Amino acid sequence: MNLFKPSPLSLSLVLATATWAFAAQAHEYDALLKAKKYDEVDRATQTALASNPNQLDALLGRVDLLLSQGQDKQIDEAVKLAEQCVQAHPQNADCHESVGNAYGSKAIRAGVMSAMGYVGKIRDAFKKAIELDPKNTDARFSLLQYYQQVPGIMGGGSGNAKELVAQTQKVNPEAARLMQANLDLADKDTAKVEAAVLVPLSADHKSLEKNQRGLMLNLGYYYVQEKKHVEALRVFSDVQKRFPDNETAVFGSGRVLQEQGKHAEAIAQFDKALGLKPNAPMHYRIGQSWQALNDKPKAIASYGRALSFKPALGKKQLEDAQEQLKILKS
Repeated sequence: MNLFKPSPLSLSLVLATATWAFAAQAHEYDALLKAKKYDEVDRATQTALASNPNQLDALLGRVDLLLSQGQDKQIDEAVKLAEQCVQAHPQNADCHESVGNAYGSKAIRAGVMSAMGYVGKIRDAFKKAIELDPKNTDARFSLLQYYQQVPGIMGGGSGNAKELVAQTQKVNPEAARLMQANLDLADKDTAKVEAAVLVPLSADHKSLEKNQRGLMLNLGYYYVQEKKHVEALRVFSDVQKRFPDNETAVFGSGRVLQEQGKHAEAIAQFDKALGLKPNAPMHYRIGQSWQALNDKPKAIASYGRALSFKPALGKKQLEDAQEQLKILKS
């Protein structure tokens, strides 16, 4: 997700960082999802829905589970269940938020024209969630990202983003501070961003930790993008200290080390990230570093794992992995 150069086609709304979109609602399966006990959640929600297809917590928990796994068929099922949640519980803010999350994930994977067709559904779902529950900060952060990613002609834009922050200030000043920091990051004012994320959260707003973490990660990847390696490593190290089970920060450290040509150290970080929550780009990056170290067998094995992993690599990395395998095997 690129928060820094928004375009009409940049529709990866919550994601990605998905820092905010998945497991956002407070339901009985939330702790299991945070502990990554996905099989337990799968069995429990299926059992609950078999007994009562409209059981609220089971619907919300299953949507979060499916989105956290992120395969295309699972996202389609998540959309269906989220819509079912709204139909069964039209006054429940979390159901509407889950619709926004599900369509946001679907938009990321859709073609350009299809993705544009989901824009209104995403925006309206988050706005409805906030209308029903003004204290729903997850929906507020997701709507903020929508406004940052989508141009004004399509219902987004910086003006709407600033207005949302001002509205949030009246409901939750700590959330507004972090939201403003996201706008500051889009303006590349890193000093303001760092000052905002360093302020400890009050005991009453510990639920904002995931938003604080997401902002820190976005800052770290901004530094990566700007080739500010020292700053990026510092931020990712800080995230790891605060949130030891966050694989994204570990992966970020690996990326920085890889770009610095420190491939053995990079592989160690990628392996650590794999142990937390594996994904295809981790295997792909490991393949790159083994290739740089001239270890063809390990590079081939890593690229192979990247190509077979689900959810799959993005198009660019997929094509490159296939090309590198041809070169390595020739």
